[in-house]
Amino acid sequence: MTKSAQSVQKLTILAMMIALDVVLSPLFRIEGMAPMSSVINVIGGVMLGPIYGTVMALMCALIRMTFLGIPPLALTGAVFGAFLAGLGYRLTRHSYGACAGEIIGTGLVGSLLSYPVMVWFTGSGQALYWFIYTPRFFGGAISGSIIGFIVLLKLSQVTFFKQTQEIFKGSVNGAVNSRI
Repeated sequence: MTKSAQSVQKLTILAMMIALDVVLSPLFRIEGMAPMSSVINVIGGVMLGPIYGTVMALMCALIRMTFLGIPPLALTGAVFGAFLAGLGYRLTRHSYGACAGEIIGTGLVGSLLSYPVMVWFTGSGQALYWFIYTPRFFGGAISGSIIGFIVLLKLSQVTFFKQTQEIFKGSVNGAVNSRI
């Protein structure tokens, strides 16, 4: 498989994951939480890795902010969760690592960084306090990670999922990828 064909495959799969997140996140949204975004972050972290997973989360957040009127919390929550989910999976080689990365990235890092972003966005720091977003972000990240883990159990049996993981890890084998 040529390098350009591999690049087209990567971009196509990345676009499909972005589309899934953009469509599913508003459908299964609880006020103040986006558990479906965490589901897609965990799956994306395992399938795409930390870099492409972060790009996926960044693009999803920008699209949701632009077209759905979501506040900048979409950026602070999703991006760190996706990066740490991919990094957690890469370090542990297990779905638990991706789930833990998503929970730490979105639940802790994302929630704490949301405070200064929302103070800047709304212009009022008096009504907010540092941990205002933490319970909601943790709730969404934990529930989304559990759902993502269950989905990953089923996806691990799908040949296409395994082949996609090989593509994004860079260990491309022409015979394996010719079936995609």
